Formats: sequence, C-alpha cells, structure tokens
Amino acid sequence: MSEKVMHVGDADFEAVVLGSQEPVLVDFWAPWCGPCKAIGPIVDQLADSYDGKARVVKVDIEKFPTLGVKYNIRSIPMLLMFKDGQVHSSQMGAPPNIKTILTQMIDKAL
Repeated sequence: MSEKVMHVGDADFEAVVLGSQEPVLVDFWAPWCGPCKAIGPIVDQLADSYDGKARVVKVDIEKFPTLGVKYNIRSIPMLLMFKDGQVHSSQMGAPPNIKTILTQMIDKAL
C-alpha cells in the first residue's frame, strides 16, 4: 500500500477531504470486498502519481458507516472525487478500465 494514501474516518473526514485545497479522490471500501482489493494497487499508484497535486484517501465503510450513509454509498467500491468540499464526480464498481476512468476524474478536477 502506498504511504501517500490516507485512511480517514468520521473524526478527520471534514478536515482532510472537505477542507482540502487540493482535489481529493475518496475510495469507499471494505476489507471483505473483492473488487475493492482488486483496485487497491491502482488507487495506490494514483496516490503516488498525483502526490502534491491531489490527495487520495480511503474510508472503510464497515468502521465508518455514517460516512457511507452521508454520501449515499449503496455499493462498493465507490470512488468520489471531491473538489472545493463538494462531490465533483463519481465511479461505482471496478470496470477493466478503472485506472483510465480514475485518471480522467482526477485530471478534470485539477
């Protein structure tokens, strides 16, 4: 796992994600989710690639279900791109071209 990926929860979501000056890609996931594990290395690569330009954080919805409810997470993996404290774009699931999709989401938010 990349050291650039932050794990956030109820206590620090607002400061880390909503208060960020940089766009933030949030990966809502759970440890038992196969597709979440499959895209994990891609999310880590993006955190490294965009270091200094955008943040990448993960929220374990099992530990922090209130964040899942707040952002209407009905299926995981669910990735939300935040810009200026608002949801800018989203991607549900893990299609084969997920790296391209996430790269485009981040680039559009920059």
